[in-house]
Amino acid sequence: MKSIIVLIKVLTKSIGRNQVNNSRIMENIVYFELLRRGYEVTIGCVGNYEIDFVCKKMGEKIYVQLTRELTHEDTIERECRPLLMVKDNYPKYIISTDEFDMPRDGIKHRNILDFLLDDEI
Repeated sequence: MKSIIVLIKVLTKSIGRNQVNNSRIMENIVYFELLRRGYEVTIGCVGNYEIDFVCKKMGEKIYVQLTRELTHEDTIERECRPLLMVKDNYPKYIISTDEFDMPRDGIKHRNILDFLLDDEI
């Protein structure tokens, strides 16, 4: 639990600073948390688009996209497009710093802090 609190503080302090570094920090935090939860984590590709994480555990699979914020329609489109191109029925998630829930076309949205504090995903 201490490590999660430290990661949350690092993430919170980095928001508003260099967006590239913030995105990398988020990716690392989520990556290591998915590993901690027992997932095998790889980067996915569908067409010319990248899926940040394809996660497998005990015959199940989830897809995860990360973005700092979903405040602009072009960002929402960019993050949703590769997930919508995947033609299976495994769960698909977008994780961001947004505090409001923004599901879209079957893609679930999770706030990064909620993701870190809750084992559901």
